[in-house]
Amino acid sequence: MSYMKGLKCRECSKVYPEEALHVCELCFGPLEVDYDYDKIKKVLSREVIESRQPNMWRYRELLPIDGEPSVGLQSGFTPLIRATNLEKALGVSELYIKNDAVNFPTLSFKDRVVSVAISRAREMGFDTIACASTGNLANSVAANSAACGMPSHVFIPHDLEQTKITGTLVYGAKVVSIRGTYDEVNRLCSEIAGKYGWGFVNINLRPYYAEGSKTFGYEIAEQLGWKFPKHVIVPMAGGSLITKIWKAFNELNKLGIVEGDVHASIYGAQAAGCSPIVNSVLDSTDLIRPVKPDTIAKSLAIGNPADGFYSCKAIKESNGWGEKVTDAEIVESMKLLAETEGIFAETAGGVTLGVTKKLIEQGRIPRDESIVISITGNGLKTQEALKGHLVEPVVINAKLTEFDSLVKSESKSGEPVKA
Repeated sequence: MSYMKGLKCRECSKVYPEEALHVCELCFGPLEVDYDYDKIKKVLSREVIESRQPNMWRYRELLPIDGEPSVGLQSGFTPLIRATNLEKALGVSELYIKNDAVNFPTLSFKDRVVSVAISRAREMGFDTIACASTGNLANSVAANSAACGMPSHVFIPHDLEQTKITGTLVYGAKVVSIRGTYDEVNRLCSEIAGKYGWGFVNINLRPYYAEGSKTFGYEIAEQLGWKFPKHVIVPMAGGSLITKIWKAFNELNKLGIVEGDVHASIYGAQAAGCSPIVNSVLDSTDLIRPVKPDTIAKSLAIGNPADGFYSCKAIKESNGWGEKVTDAEIVESMKLLAETEGIFAETAGGVTLGVTKKLIEQGRIPRDESIVISITGNGLKTQEALKGHLVEPVVINAKLTEFDSLVKSESKSGEPVKA
């Protein structure tokens, strides 16, 4: 049973049927799914949710499909970890990591949005799935399309990390590498979608696709015992995730599943080499000025973010803020997270933790309130970023005497001996 009422323009509120549309024909504003919350409130409760399988579809009524999901049945409900070691390192009292670096099947939060988009695309009769991607979305579209027997076409900037390219090709997707930035790739894909009629998850299917990100927010609240954290830090590329976490919190409140005011503050994190949304926040303006990306955080390298304006709006409404970090700070934070909590995050995770550190040091995030850091992708995908920044293995012969000498050297220096 569907709980969708249709699509609605975010700007002028003009309503549309549940079709493959993403832009309002009246004002050119973006469309999003409109739900019948009165109907949902009658059937969805904490008890109902908790009785279901531990995956993203436990919030089924708040996701935009008519029937049962047809892909991604194991996606979501990733760990929310109390990060006690990192708490000590940052000097805070209550810190959690929402870890989508272990999401199924491709180790990023994109498995959530793609599961929704493809399930909806199949209901609408599409026979080919496609996307424009900075890497993680490419992996997820290729994998989930393969899992349900659909052909996929993936369009990427030519300079993506090789691991992410391999992690797309292995599923048999048709991959087209384009000389240009993501924004140029996306413009081309908009033309292709119109001409070939394929289901582009982040273009003509975008209203449905974006709703999958809400499950990240639902899970945070549920895993905290049906309450909101005081502070959530979110990496931003196109800006959709941060807006949907904020929407998720407000939906849980509207339905009475989480009681009281929505007191969570949402903070946006970007790399200094591609920070159009953060620049807008810091300048106290609603205007998003496009930039040309230049950062190791390629999964966040979108210079003209589709949801930039709405990201700023979510940050402002929640009394949050935005901040950015350099490539050096990204690497430092990736290492810190791994060394303290044993979590290997991709460069976007380094951005998020690096920004968290800055916001705490600035006093914008109090040290004695609950904090959630959003980790959205796995470090195995961006190993190139750490090249030259790690201590190389020590090489010895297979002799105990040589190992004894190594131990003595380490005890004197207090540090591992470099090769």
